[in-house]
Amino acid sequence: MQERSSVGELADLLRAEFDRYPPGGKLPSSRELVARHRVGPVTVSRALARLAAEGLLVTRPGAGAYRAGRAAPAAEGDTSWQHLALSAESAEGLPRAVDASGVLATLAEPPAGVVEFNGGYLHPDLRPERALAAALARAGRRPGAWGRPPAEGLPELRAWFARDLAADGGGGPGPGGALVSPGGQSALSGVLRALAPPGAPVLVESPTYPGLLAVLRAAGQRPVPVPVDADGLRTDLLPEAFRASGARVLVCQPLHQNPTGTVLAPARRPGLLAAARAAGAFVVEDDFARRLGHADAGPPPPPLAAEDPDGIVVHIRSLTKVTAPSLRVAAVLARGPVLERLRAVQVVDHFFVPRPLQEAALELVGSPSWPRHLRAVAGELGARRAALAAALARRLPEAAPARVPTGGYHLWLPLPEGTDESALAAEALRRGVAVAPGRPYHPAEPDRPHLRISYGGVADRDELQEGVRRLAEAFAAVRG
Repeated sequence: MQERSSVGELADLLRAEFDRYPPGGKLPSSRELVARHRVGPVTVSRALARLAAEGLLVTRPGAGAYRAGRAAPAAEGDTSWQHLALSAESAEGLPRAVDASGVLATLAEPPAGVVEFNGGYLHPDLRPERALAAALARAGRRPGAWGRPPAEGLPELRAWFARDLAADGGGGPGPGGALVSPGGQSALSGVLRALAPPGAPVLVESPTYPGLLAVLRAAGQRPVPVPVDADGLRTDLLPEAFRASGARVLVCQPLHQNPTGTVLAPARRPGLLAAARAAGAFVVEDDFARRLGHADAGPPPPPLAAEDPDGIVVHIRSLTKVTAPSLRVAAVLARGPVLERLRAVQVVDHFFVPRPLQEAALELVGSPSWPRHLRAVAGELGARRAALAAALARRLPEAAPARVPTGGYHLWLPLPEGTDESALAAEALRRGVAVAPGRPYHPAEPDRPHLRISYGGVADRDELQEGVRRLAEAFAAVRG
């Protein structure tokens, strides 16, 4: 049983047994709980901590855990006034609602026994958890590790990100153009607020990452879709898109785009930069998948930022996707006056990224385990991609993708016309597999129904096969 599900199940069992104990009554010892439920001491400790956080028990060092006394019921107030306050528009006449549903779908932990085909992070078995633990332990012992870092990030980490970008393409702005940010999503949010005011149009790929659409709408900005095909963003449509919309920002993922997995074709790269230059616009390059190429993929193309000496490209790269969800360390790299505005927005939002986290990131990327981890992930993701594609071709050929990407950990499945993708996702969840319907990935009406399947968060290839089996049964049930 996975640790995360064991903790939840034990907490549920103990919660159900609370009526056995009077307020202030002592619960069984940790040793008794380990023996009775056949779980490890860490699982017991975490389950008790969860119940303590809920106010159900109190712990007394050296004495054990006790049921908490009954608290007086909270007074019921009238919060209906908030509907009016929250519905008020901004001074620009823009709605203020924030829709995080597309993001939460990839963050929510599925129930025990559900195959997680909608996750946004690597499975614990693919994460460098031992190396991370060792890096954090070493970082915590560094002199000054718990002090205040520079607002733009530790110089050593900024220099590493700049070298990492330069190594990928022989260019980039250098350490002075790098800002350390608390994760790629935060970097994306800050960059877009720095570059475009509320109400402004922003060109985006269609389909695209729902977290980007959530960021834009939360800032009152207007996403303008530009189609993606098998060769990536349709750059031939960019000049007219810039002209018709008046946009001064384009956001794109040229490498292993989410959700389609496409790589921007070499012939389209000059046209993208030329269109942005002609429009006087910035290109925000979300390079989230740079370290998620598969072992059989060959060298990836250089980042757009490596080919841009004029400061058109604002480049974002992160350590999170290839390591662990809580290593929220990313970098924004840019040239020119925009850098000061990016720095100002980040300082206002976050002050700085916690120094222990930055120090741990430095320890990790400087250790011998780092290249080994990257090779292991590349090999396993490639094997999983091949296994998933074969399973879909065998069990669900109606939804097999026309082109299988060689990087990232998503497949974008086209569904037959008329398929209700939301009903299919709901039926799949009832059968024990979580998938993401395609509608939230489109800033406007989609051309056809899709599902996105993520194979990075499953436990192994056996679970992957089981997930496809359940999905095929759900598809048959929905299609009748």
